[in-house]
Amino acid sequence: MAQPQKHPLRPLTATERTQLEQIARAPRERADRVARAKALLAVAAGRSFTEAAQAAGRRSGDAIARVVARFNREGIAALAPRHGGGPPVQYGPDEKERILGEFRRAPDRERDGTATWSLTTLQRALRRAPDGLPEVSTFTILAVLREAGYTWQEDRTWCPTGTVLRKRKAGIVEVTDPEADAKRG
Repeated sequence: MAQPQKHPLRPLTATERTQLEQIARAPRERADRVARAKALLAVAAGRSFTEAAQAAGRRSGDAIARVVARFNREGIAALAPRHGGGPPVQYGPDEKERILGEFRRAPDRERDGTATWSLTTLQRALRRAPDGLPEVSTFTILAVLREAGYTWQEDRTWCPTGTVLRKRKAGIVEVTDPEADAKRG
């Protein structure tokens, strides 16, 4: 005999049912979202969690119970994947913006001990700042800078890709290569 469901699926609204049906039929949708949508529709049709898991191509009725409980709390947002294991995410959007903000600041020779940022000098500055990141690694800084479109240039400075500073008679001018994206491949 099956155990009673601790968190049965709440009644679906017409909008939710339509969205779930569209996601379940979408050929270009993520497979995990499609499986969750199919499982929720099967539970809404009166099937047990085990039968819904089989209908969605999954093995565990317990996983479907967790999806149902999450759907009851969050609605359609429950279909979106969450962190999939491994160590917890330490640096979210706020921390990444903090790293980029420190990077965009021109280094002070006295305070930072450098005229241009390297990964280690940037790490040192972030760790020392009162609102900084005391355990940030150079690997994390590197990943954030690359994600933001910066590359390490031959002159050992970080620059936006395709943009350089040139000395002219009128002063220093920023020159942008219009074909930088094509050259990067």
